[in-house]
Order: sequence, then structure tokens, then C-alpha cells
Amino acid sequence: MRNINERYVTETYDEDGLLKTFDLHYPENYNFGYDIVDDIAVNDPNRLAMIWDSENEGERRFTFADIKRLSDKTANYLSSLGIGKGDMVLLILKQRYQFWYTMVALHKLGAVAIPATYMLTKHDVEYRVRAAEIKAVICTNQTPVSHAVEAAEDIPSLKHRILVGESRDGWLDFEKGVEEASEEFERRDTKAEEPMLMYFTSGTSGNPKMVIHRHTYSLAHMMTAKHWHCVVPDGIHFTVSDTGWGKAVWGKLYGQWIMESAVFVYQYEKFVPDDIMNMIEKHKITSLCCPPTMFRLYINAGVEKHDLSSLKHCNIAGEALNPDTFEIWRKATGLTLMEGYGQTETTLTIATLRGMTPKPGSMGKPSPQFTVDIVDDKGNSCPPGVNGEIVVKADAPGIMIGYYKDEEKTAVTLRGGWHHTGDVAWKDEDGYFWYVGRNDDIIKSSGYRISPFEIESALLLHPSVLECAVTGVPDPVRGQVVKATIVLKDGYDGTDELKKEIQNFTKKETAPYKYPRIVEFVKELPKSISGKIKRVNIRNADIEASKKE
Repeated sequence: MRNINERYVTETYDEDGLLKTFDLHYPENYNFGYDIVDDIAVNDPNRLAMIWDSENEGERRFTFADIKRLSDKTANYLSSLGIGKGDMVLLILKQRYQFWYTMVALHKLGAVAIPATYMLTKHDVEYRVRAAEIKAVICTNQTPVSHAVEAAEDIPSLKHRILVGESRDGWLDFEKGVEEASEEFERRDTKAEEPMLMYFTSGTSGNPKMVIHRHTYSLAHMMTAKHWHCVVPDGIHFTVSDTGWGKAVWGKLYGQWIMESAVFVYQYEKFVPDDIMNMIEKHKITSLCCPPTMFRLYINAGVEKHDLSSLKHCNIAGEALNPDTFEIWRKATGLTLMEGYGQTETTLTIATLRGMTPKPGSMGKPSPQFTVDIVDDKGNSCPPGVNGEIVVKADAPGIMIGYYKDEEKTAVTLRGGWHHTGDVAWKDEDGYFWYVGRNDDIIKSSGYRISPFEIESALLLHPSVLECAVTGVPDPVRGQVVKATIVLKDGYDGTDELKKEIQNFTKKETAPYKYPRIVEFVKELPKSISGKIKRVNIRNADIEASKKE
């Protein structure tokens, strides 16, 4: 191990050994591909970079030397197609191993990588390609999304459709192109402050925004891996995430490789808790990160059936943690779930970091990498116990450049030197932050402001509730009423009697005015590709239904 991370950061610790300051420094031409991947590949070529396992194709292992060789060949191939600095390239690769060395290749070229979900429709593809003036699409053949790309019409910027895993008319063959390309690739001129990565991120209305990041974004994830995931050079980190979501580069690429640790990738079609736990057992995974929903499903499936003793650290992100899940997982495994918070627009900004004592349900404390505050509508700091918006000083690596081609939305979010997250929280006397919800998620009923997370936490204590989502439904008298959409555990029926029981139970677990006046039982909740529950889908469906009444 070469401790490559120490080249880019200066840290200090307090008398209790907790991280106090975390200051990044980097050369003007910093580039993750050359300065991290290639550096390790040249000096420690046999170091394990990735284990890839698949339901249908077996297991493959990649060293850093492999990633360098394959990324150089990929860079040469893409360069031969005229792809270079500043060009936009859409990646729809699901959990294919090609994603990793293609990302590195694009960074080396100075092109802008745009990872996207495999669930895109023809309309989605057309919008993204037009909005970002995308030059090439590199797409997996595994899903119908390739047909959506084929159907995309009248897009002058799109020069190349490149298919991974299959040769097909109308597409360039990725595997053939990379195989025939040279392994010799000389460093291109790129700058640390130039764009390298973009994500489309959806809000509650309008088209998705385009979040664009600098090359330094990769370096800012050193905090994520080193002090939150607590990865070690000879360990194997597993973040359960599709490559189309920003969490993939949080937990399956940048920080982990900067720390010279291996990442684990599991390609699967459907999330099955026992399958994930089998992979942890098989590959001796040492650190794991998933949304809280997944940990609840592991518990329900039976943690005791699996040997998870290789795990040393577990992390959660994507949604707030129910304290009951925290305690059950700790009793089952001896491990605490260390919560973290960030956005597509940022890296890890608030977390329970290495050495901290977690408070179940709390996000943790602000990362020493950033200046973070909670402010009221006038921009004043909120005292402990008072709800306000989370804001982050926008002067450190890891905060987005802005929303591409949208100066108006950028000015709203990045104003006065602060990144305004749109998330509501409060802090306690010890400085721990507690999540309340998105501004759009807060339910306003009869003059009360109600946090959906608080009600969800109460509902999950009921023995019949496996998963739930709480939203506001338009109401002519109260403005909104509280609705609970619930997935029941096996053995329970969604009767009117059970609805009443759950409502009365909630009145006892939280303030009576917060109980769900509407309860709907469903077989499954709408979720993102990362497993995060999408309340906005439920809320929008109810809004549309109310318009028809």
C-alpha cells in the first residue's frame, strides 16, 4: 500500500481522536484516471480493484493494472470516434463491469461522463440527448433501454450509438472496438476545475436538472470512503447501487480506489435480500452501504441464516433511518449503522464518521470537509431544536459547478456563497442533525407542519408493517391530510379492521393529530434503482386523482 490518499489531504484530530479538519489540496491538472488509477497500476499493478459477480455470467476480478490497460484501450477507441475534451457521453450500463473502465477512460479524455438509469424511455433519452447535446451513447444490451435509444429521433448532436454485450445493426460494437484499440495512451491535458461528470436529477416538477461536477469531485469522495465507509486497502467494499445513480460513484469508484481498496459489484435483475447476504458471505465483504429500506428487508428475510462476520462497518444513506431498524441490526450483527447525508449536487456533507457515537435516527454531524448550517427563511442560523433548511458553504471541492445550461436554477440553489439543499432538519444540543424531510415532503395540515419520517418511524413499530411511505393528500378543509401507503408482512391481510388498528396505534406512538387519516395497502412501493422509496410518485398520483374528483 502506498497511502496515495495522503498526497491530497491534510487532517487534524482532537484529543479524543475524532477528525477535526480535512483540507484537500491538488495540482492544477489533477485527474482521477491518471493520478489515482494509473499511479496505483504502475506502482502496485496486482492490487485488487474490483470483484464483479453476476447471476448469469459468474465472477471476474480486475486489478488496477487491468483497469489501466482497459481504460487506455477504451480511451483510444473513443478518441478514434472523435470523442474528446468537453464532449458529453451518456452511459447506460446498469451493473456491467465495463462501466468502471469506461468512466476512467472518459476522465482521461477530459470528456463529460453522464451515467443514467437503464429505466429510461424513448422520451427520456431524447430529452437528455438534446438537453446536454450528447455526442455518444454507450448502452448495455441487457434491457429494453437499448431499444429506447434506437427509437430516439431527430437529434443532431448524437453521432454514435455504442452497444455493450452484443453486435447489432445500427450500433457500434463496444467490445470489438476496445479489443482492437492500442494499449498505449499518452496523458491528455485536463484541469482539476474542468467538468468531468454530470447527472440528471429529477425534482417534483419540470424536466430533470443537469448537475455538473469538476474533476475535484472525485477527490472530495476521499472523506466518504476513509471516514464514513471506513474502507481499508485489503478490504472489499460493497455499496448496493446501480451505476445510473450518483451513489455508485460515492460507494463503488472514487473514494474507495483513492484509498486503494477493492470494490464489489453484483449484477442482478431483482433485489433479493438473501442473495445480497449470500454475496457478502461468499466474498467476505468488509464494509457495506445500502438504503435503510434494504436493511429492514435483510432483517425480515433472516440475518441469522447468514455468516456476515466479515463485515466490519455498515452505512446507510438515501433516506432517514428508523431507530428500530438500527437496534435490531445491531443486536443481530454487533454492528451499528452509520448514517450519512449528501445530494447529487454534493459529496458527503453530514455523517456519523469513524469514532463517533451514533444517535439512532440522526444524520450525524457536519463533515469537517464543509461548513454546514441550518437556517430559517431569512438566512439566519437556527438554534437547537428549531427546523430550518440545510445549507452548505459552496467554497470547497465536492459542490457542483451548477445546473448545466440553467443559470436561473443555479442562482436559486447556489446563492450568497451557500448551496441550498432544500432539505429540512434540526440540530440538538450536541450538534447532531436530525432529518425532517424535503421542503416538498413536509405535510401542511390544519396549520401543522408534519414530518413524514416521524410517522413512518411510528408505523414501522407495528408488527404488520414491512415498509411504508407517508405523504400529504390534497384536502379542501385541512389543506392536506396524512396518508400512509403500506406494504404488509406475510401473514397479514389489508382489512378495514387492520387500518383502524394501525391508525389507533400511530396515535399512541406520536402526536394524535399526525395519524394517517388515509391508509392504503399495496404490494410494493415505488422505488428508485437504488432502492430508495419515491414518495413523490405517490404524492403526484394522489394530486392527479384529486383533480379528477
